[in-house]
Amino acid sequence: MSAPSAAVQAPRRADPHPGAHSEAHARTRWGTLALSLGALGVVYGDIGTSPLYTVQLIFTGDHPMGPSPVRVYGALSLIFWALALVVTLKYVLLILRVDNHGEGGIMALVALIERVVKSRRKAGLVIVGVLGASLFYGDGMLTPAISVVSAVSGLKVASPALAAQIVPFSLAILILLFALQRFGTGAVGGLFGPIMVVWFLVIGAVGLKEVATNPSVLQAVSPSYAARFVADDPKMAFFALGSVFLAVTGAEAIYADMGHFGRKAITRAWLCLAFPALLLNYAGQGALILAHPRTIENPFFLLVPGGQTGQKAMVVLATLATVIASQAVISGAFSVTQQVIQLGFLPRMGIRHTSKRIQGQIYIPVVNWLLLAAVLVLVLTFRSPTGLANAYGIALSAIFATNTLLAFVVFRALWRKPLRLVIPGALLFMSVELTFFAANLTKLFSGGWFPLVVGAVFFTLLTTWHRGRVLLGRAVREGRVSLRRYINRMIDEQPNRAPGTAVFLTSSLDTVPTALLRNAEHNAIVHEHVVLVKIRTVGMPHVEESQRMSIEPLRRGFVAVTATYGYQDEPDVVAALAQARRQGLDLDLDNASYYVDHVTVLPTGTARMARWRKRLFAVLHQNATPVARSYNIPPDRVFEVGGYVEI
Repeated sequence: MSAPSAAVQAPRRADPHPGAHSEAHARTRWGTLALSLGALGVVYGDIGTSPLYTVQLIFTGDHPMGPSPVRVYGALSLIFWALALVVTLKYVLLILRVDNHGEGGIMALVALIERVVKSRRKAGLVIVGVLGASLFYGDGMLTPAISVVSAVSGLKVASPALAAQIVPFSLAILILLFALQRFGTGAVGGLFGPIMVVWFLVIGAVGLKEVATNPSVLQAVSPSYAARFVADDPKMAFFALGSVFLAVTGAEAIYADMGHFGRKAITRAWLCLAFPALLLNYAGQGALILAHPRTIENPFFLLVPGGQTGQKAMVVLATLATVIASQAVISGAFSVTQQVIQLGFLPRMGIRHTSKRIQGQIYIPVVNWLLLAAVLVLVLTFRSPTGLANAYGIALSAIFATNTLLAFVVFRALWRKPLRLVIPGALLFMSVELTFFAANLTKLFSGGWFPLVVGAVFFTLLTTWHRGRVLLGRAVREGRVSLRRYINRMIDEQPNRAPGTAVFLTSSLDTVPTALLRNAEHNAIVHEHVVLVKIRTVGMPHVEESQRMSIEPLRRGFVAVTATYGYQDEPDVVAALAQARRQGLDLDLDNASYYVDHVTVLPTGTARMARWRKRLFAVLHQNATPVARSYNIPPDRVFEVGGYVEI
């Protein structure tokens, strides 16, 4: 199912490569092959496991229908054109061309919108992007659940006596998967690509075997069969669209993972293996149902030759494939969370790096355990692929639509594409995706509400934190003293200057940090060397080290330093100052003291914000990871200076 969008970029997965490195690596034949192999394991793990349940749920879901030839051919035609339009044309051939310094994902689109759109529409478009990122979390909770349960459900086909063990086995696999996250994915990342190559070859081969017995099923590529299905039975065709949409789940990972593998590698992996294998398997399932209508109960596993032995082997392979798909989503959740934190939409939280060699491999304990809790509740509540599918689709179809809207705005604003091309293109994809959204709304009361509720909760958190930070910044600045005036006053009223270096973190280099004022007031000293450090995050994924530092010497021993980071970089104050010293700043880092403001937010001010949101922001602010820990400052050299601020 879904992966980021992250962005959310998405997501850093197993063995990612920064976009520039990916493109350089892809210039060689073997480099492209290696990146394409990696893309199969990470980008297409989700969409590649959709055949496990898509066809089955079209005919046996909440709105079951008999497998007549018109319906089978019509369903196959709808699947083909969904893959062709949404995945191949929209994502692979169009949206992959919209990159933010080599990176993709919905947060990359948000960053591009903030940079290139100058009109009043920008705030509304950013909110659309934040909505898409919020819905990702609800969608991401469903992916591991439905993928693993669908794979393990093959036990019921291979050995009916094991049917009662499907849920316990699924829970055990999921718990183990989430428990292993703290060790990182680097150790198993090299296996993802080869396993998924085997997966695609196997599902394509079993599909081809059945297609060979009924080649006429390939005629379903004609849109006339989809049109006939809709014309003959519009009600059932509309209900079927809710399950047809499952065939394209995971398509957003194509864009989110562009920075890891590059556009060429992702495109070749899709066109050369993933797309043909999926089409063959779907066609094979259709041919099987036409020949043996009773196989609608589980056409994927019943398509496998070799009886119970072959089906059990497929259960093992399917479980591996779904674990890979789930891993990609979990890693994507970590990456998207890191991005929204850096862009100022979530409070700081503990982020652990699980690899010294690969920057993108991170682990966020809070996100990991919240996801696990939600996934376990989903499995225990819905207990079957059919039940889980009812909760799936509404949020993802909305994410697709937000991606389309933002991407075509960028086409217009950044590339200056004429409206005669932008508007028809946007209308084409928006109409398809909004039709899928409407069809999935039929699942609203049977589980579809879940991702919407989760998305609404995250949207509230993200927008409340962002708005609260703006109000808090204004309130703090109102009481600040001009830095220029403060330094000028020191000439006439010379304070006691203590030897050594003091580093003050600040949000503005135009005003005096509160910690500096309080230290001077209560201790009656100002250090001989004062370094004011501002951490700045910009709307690009990475900032080169050569472009990171801006150093401005001031008078009276003061120096202003700006350290600029991308939204996928990890700010590190000590490392930034070490770089500043290499660039000529006279700084004694070994004996420096670090001062940070510790603000307590009081939701009793007059700022224009609902009282309950002020209280929510105050709680979030109180529980955010301390600045010193977030910026990797040694805890034994930090001084926190407290203060109260009303908003």
